[in-house]
Order: sequence, then C-alpha cells, then structure tokens
Amino acid sequence: MAFSPHDGPAGRRRRYLWLLVGGVLSLFATHTNSDIALAAWLYPVFLIHFARTGRPAAALVWLWAISACGVVFWLWRAELSSPPLLLIAVGLGAVQAVPFLLDRLVAPRLAARSVLLSTLVFPAAKVATEFAQSSLSPVGGIYGVLGSTQHEALPLVQVSAVTGVYGVSFLVAWAATVAAHALTAGRAWRTALRAAAASAAVLGCVVLAGGARLAFAPTPTESVRAAGVTLSEASHDTTMSPAFAKYDSLEAIVTADPDQVRRDFAAINDELIDRTVHEARAGADLVVWNESAAFTLETHRDELIDRIREVAREHEVYVEAAMSVYIEQPPYLRNQAVLIAPDGSTAWTYDKAHPIPVLEPYEAGPGETPLHDAPFGRLATAICYDLNFPATMRQAGAGGADIMLLPANEWAAIKKLHAEKAMFRAVENGFSLVRPVGRGISTTVDPYGRTLAAADYFTSGGGSMVVDVPVDGVATVYSRVGDLFAWTCVAATVAGAVLALRPVRRVRR
Repeated sequence: MAFSPHDGPAGRRRRYLWLLVGGVLSLFATHTNSDIALAAWLYPVFLIHFARTGRPAAALVWLWAISACGVVFWLWRAELSSPPLLLIAVGLGAVQAVPFLLDRLVAPRLAARSVLLSTLVFPAAKVATEFAQSSLSPVGGIYGVLGSTQHEALPLVQVSAVTGVYGVSFLVAWAATVAAHALTAGRAWRTALRAAAASAAVLGCVVLAGGARLAFAPTPTESVRAAGVTLSEASHDTTMSPAFAKYDSLEAIVTADPDQVRRDFAAINDELIDRTVHEARAGADLVVWNESAAFTLETHRDELIDRIREVAREHEVYVEAAMSVYIEQPPYLRNQAVLIAPDGSTAWTYDKAHPIPVLEPYEAGPGETPLHDAPFGRLATAICYDLNFPATMRQAGAGGADIMLLPANEWAAIKKLHAEKAMFRAVENGFSLVRPVGRGISTTVDPYGRTLAAADYFTSGGGSMVVDVPVDGVATVYSRVGDLFAWTCVAATVAGAVLALRPVRRVRR
C-alpha cells in the first residue's frame, strides 16, 4: 500500500486537483437543500488521497480550509450570515479536518500490520468527532453528521435503531476509505479487493436487514388522531408582524403597559385556541401547537393556561401549548411547552433545553425529557433545536415513549434539512414523532422513519396537520444501550493511534 508523496510539479498538480474535486463535492454533502447523497460517498475519497500523499502539517492546513469553506457554504445555504456564526466555521472546520489527519498519521502504520484495520481508521475517527461535536458543543449535530445526508435511503437508515445515525456515517466513511486505498494499492490489489469485499459485505447485510425490517414491520392496529396547529400565514402578516413592530427588544415588551401587551397578543392566542377547538370537534384527541405559537407576559400566563384548560376539559382532548413567556428579569424570555390533560391538569411544563447559539440568547432548560402516560400511549416532548442532540432525545426512547411531540419554528432555508434530521431521532428511539412547525415543514413520521403526513407552511399557508398516529412504539437497541457504538469508535480511534506508535516486528527470513 503506497502512501508516499508524489514527486515533481506534475505530482503536486495532481494532488491539488484531488483537493479541488474533493472540496467541491464536499459542498454537496453538508446536508443542505443542495445535497447530493452520492457526494457524501465520494468526497472523502479525494480528500483522503490528498492527505495521504502529502506532508501531514500542510495537509491539515488545506483540509481545515476546505472544511471551513464547507461550513461557510452551509451557513450561506441556511441563510445564517451573522458574524459570530461565521466564527463558528473556524472551529467546526478544524473538527471536520481531524478524521483526515488521524487517517494520514495512523493508517500508514496500521497498514503494515493489517490493511483492513487501516481502512477502519477514518470511519472510526469520523464517528468519534461527530459524537464529540453532538455531545459537547452547542452546535450539536445540525452540521457535520455524514449519515444524515442519506435520509432518503430508508433501508440504510434502519441501522440507526442499533447504532444511532453514527452507524450510517461509519458505513459511508468506510466505503470511501476502501476506495481511497484501491487508488494507491498498485500491485497489492488483492489486499484492496479483500478490504472492499469486507466493506461491501457489511454494507449489503445492513441494507438487507434494514429492508427486511421495513418489509416485515407490523401494521399498526391502533392509532390516535393528532392535529399539529400552526398560526396561519395570513395571521402572521396581519396580526403578529404589526404587534411586534411596536417593540424593538424583549425588554421593551416586559416594560410596556401590560394591558396593551395583552391586547397586542390577544388575536394571535385567540386564533390558536379557536383552531384547537375546531380540531377537537373534528375528532382530534391530541392537539400540538408549533414552537412559540402563543405569546404572553409571565403575569398573564396563568390566564392563558386556564383558557386552554377549559378547552381540554370541555372537549376531552390533550393540548400541548407551546409559547413564548416574557419574564421581567434578563434574558426576558422562556421558551416553553405545556401539556394540558383532558381533566384540565398540567401533565408537564418543559423549557427548551438547547437554544440556538447566537440566535436565541436565553437560558436553557434543565434538559430532562418529561413523560406522560395517556390512555392511548406514553407521550414525551422536546422543542425544535433539541432534536440535534441525540442524547437529549434518547431520554424519551429509554423511557419507553410511544409518541414524541416536537413543536418547532423555523425558516424556509432550513425547513427541509431539519425535518430530515428529526426522522433519524424517530428511528433511533422507536417512537412516532408529531412535529408541527411554524414557517417550516410540519411532519409526522412513524418509528421506522416513514412519513405519515407533511404540510409545508409556505405552500399551505399554515393551519393544521391532521394525522392518525400509531400508538405503539418500537423497542430499539439504541434506546437501550445509547451511544455504545459511538463510544466503541472513540475507543478504537485511541487504540489505533496507540497501536500505530508501536514498532512493527519484522519476521526474519
């Protein structure tokens, strides 16, 4: 297996051509509206080959630059151009470059022991860095998770029920590494063939097992009628925008005349309650509002909750009311979801656990996922950006949740990718997911990631998403063992580095 640098100007030009091609392809594998699923399998081939045929320090600089460009491209496609967010690209670019650097340093030494082991360095390191970013950084897994680019390949996605989304990332990265090895195998083509056969066999088994899981999934025998309620687009333009035009800050809202603030928010809250009554009369047993649908001062919050209690009792319906609550102390805002049971009791009050960095400068909730046993199944909840933190969402799976309520509020540029990421959380944890979204795509998916209903706010004009949701969840390995696979990849990355540092014992002829 050859890892030596190319010599001469022609060799250097070829290397930078590989870098250019890999960099361009990587832009279409960052999980944006411009994604091409195949690009995720191809771009690491070119960047691995570039890193392996050059000096580690120089390769790191170039790969960091390419990775940072990918983050900037993602921010541009997501319409996020705030300077503090652009600074995040520096750190995320470095994180994305780490697996290539580790492959460059470790794989050549492991290849002397086992070519197959050397092909596992990059995929293990990729999973390790994705896991670290999703677990430790405020960005979570909204960017940089390779597996999420394969959301349309449902048979492949099913491996998430065992390994989390990281299993998909591993398989994609492993295939790319095997291809990169084949490019430099030369006369050692037999070893390349064996590595390719091993990767293809594992991938084939995973896809076949995933296809079988989908094909033999039991048909739901019971369901509950759920309605996701969002404020209409017309009301957003005629009611919400004029109301907030009076206030130039959160502090201005909490220091204004309380009665005036109540009047400004009244039409918005009235529409949500009227829609809830309409859906309850039409047969809904569960009504969920989108994130921050209602608005209230903290002093008026109980009045709003009491109105929702009356609706819940009168129509014997569960209502999850998501609302912005304006408080007197900085940061002046709480992002809450309150579940009211048919008897009028409060089943839970949940504060968003992961505010969006920079865009949502308020305090995070404790991050403890609430559970409630309804007559039709066990319910759980989170809010919008929380879905990018698998550990937070796994609390519901570990608690045996059948239906996850996930109110969200977005914008056009991220509406598609966020819906796709949410689907992975349903497969990982074996629950159905009801996700009403203001200014986005409302979706409901079953425990296998299959879409049961979808409504695009920008084409439907907002309103309601009504769907019959399966009441029984599905037990998954991931919900029981958590990120065991990701931790295994972390351990394997460390062990590979240690093994690579040990001298290779040569056999005397």
